[in-house]
This record gives sequence, structure tokens and C-alpha cells, in this order.
Amino acid sequence: MISRVSVIRKCFVSTPYVGPRFRPIQQLRFVSFKQVDQPRIRIGSIAPNFKVDTTKGPIDFHEYIGDSWVILFSHPADYTPVCTTELGAFSNLKPEFDKRGVKLIGLSTEGVDSHKGWIKDIEEVQTNGKEFSFPIIADGKREVAYKYDMVTEEDFGALEQGKTVATIRSVYIIDPLKKIRLIMTYPASTGRNTSEVLRVIDALQLSDAKGVATPVDWTVGKEVIIPPTVSDEDAKAKFGDFRKVKPYLRFTKV
Repeated sequence: MISRVSVIRKCFVSTPYVGPRFRPIQQLRFVSFKQVDQPRIRIGSIAPNFKVDTTKGPIDFHEYIGDSWVILFSHPADYTPVCTTELGAFSNLKPEFDKRGVKLIGLSTEGVDSHKGWIKDIEEVQTNGKEFSFPIIADGKREVAYKYDMVTEEDFGALEQGKTVATIRSVYIIDPLKKIRLIMTYPASTGRNTSEVLRVIDALQLSDAKGVATPVDWTVGKEVIIPPTVSDEDAKAKFGDFRKVKPYLRFTKV
């Protein structure tokens, strides 16, 4: 009897990509998209690696991350109205992400040529003609979407049949250690809030640097929370003055 592990191992095949400047890459051919085999990723998981074609050429995802923060966000298809507005908004905010050492990378379930045509539309209607300057992954086989658990319960049947699904609409914030720090998944009808993604980056980077937590609706410059694990004495030494509302709820500025 052949085990599932041995079957999956046989699915790794060397597939040369016929195109300029492309080297042969290893691609995973899934036996199926069965839900029982669905990978599970959580906050704190190492971001699954993959090698894939993009509008900026082939990438190894872990090499692309390097020592940067990365935002990976996905779309179910090209030329979709809500996704067009989102990609344009991320492109317009790219200078702000650059200041924070954050790379952007999109994903859609069609090929590079289709992506490039879509980018022209985005530049026309969303970026006022400015260049769209970050890569979009070509995930035509939905393998990255499957690996990152982007599909809802109802869409597994469509995924296995190779049909378009409407729920590959997730956002992942990944840190320089390649750990997933935030996951958000949106329905097809609801556009994402790029300002919220930027706010979370600020909060995560501040928390990592200063050992603090951020309260509801926090933005840069507002008070932060001193973790309950830090004593009053240590808090005074580390942060100086702080505001104590409850023994477990103390605010300061950093």
C-alpha cells in the first residue's frame, strides 16, 4: 500500500520554464485539492515557501522576503472590480511601505500576460498613470492559494474542478524571520483597508522594538500599553512616566 507521504514526494518534479532569463524551477504538482489534505497556517507559522513566476520574473519566495517585512495579498482573478481598486491603492501607498522596510507582493490566479494587461488598467484608473512597481504572482494552478489556506469551505469543490473561486482574498503580514504575524481574509464584496494594513505594520514593528502592546485604534504617536508581565518598577526604569488605570492596564508613550 502506497502511503500519502510517498505519493506527495513523487509529485515534486523538475519543470523547466521556457522563457528569457528563467532557470529551471521545482514545482509542486498537487495530487488533489482535497480539503482533508489542506495545509494549515497560523500566526507564528513559518510562511510556506514556493517558486513561481511573477510580473517581475521568477522568484523563490523566501529569497524574496530576505531580511524584510513582506505583505502578501491575493485576488481570485484578473480584471475584477474590487481587486482593481485594491491593487491601485497598495501601489499608491508603496512609498510608505518602503519607508518601513516592507515589500509588497500580490497574487492572482491567472498568468503573467493577463496580469500585465490588468496592470495597464490599474495604472489608467487608479494610479494616475504612475508605474505599478511591485510583482504579482501568477498562481494559475491555485497551488499557492491552496498552500496558504486562502479558500473558503464552500469553494473547495470549485477549486478541485479548476473553476474560478471568489475567496482567494487574503492578506498576510510576514516578518524578516519569515513568520506569519497577521492574517486577514475578506469576502468578495468588501474592499480591503490599506490604511489598516499600514497601521498594523507600525504596531507590529513598534511592539517588536519596544516590548509594548497597542490599544484599540492605536496610531503612531498615541499611548501604548505596558504588558502586565512588566512590574511597575521595571516599567518606570524602562519607560519613565506611565499612566496606571488598573494594575493590569498601564499606558505610556514611546
